[in-house]
Amino acid sequence: MIIGACVIELRLPAARSLKQKRGQLQSLLTRLRREFNLAVAESGHNDVWQSAQIAMVAVSNERDAAEKALRRAVQWIEKHRPDLDVVAAEIEWR
Repeated sequence: MIIGACVIELRLPAARSLKQKRGQLQSLLTRLRREFNLAVAESGHNDVWQSAQIAMVAVSNERDAAEKALRRAVQWIEKHRPDLDVVAAEIEWR
């Protein structure tokens, strides 16, 4: 069993409050779960309006499949969510 975890640092330039930030993140997390079948959660920068950290996890019997799913999710964010800036994305393996 291969477990891949991707930590993504995001900037939310349009967020003017924690409530706006939560709304933007909630829609993103829901979409990532549904589209890519990943476990996803906000993992850092909880009290900062315009900054967020999310973690995504993929489990597979092949490393390539897990890596492909995680990379596609990051690319999807960059392409389909212009309201969010991907600052960094790092994949780790277990």
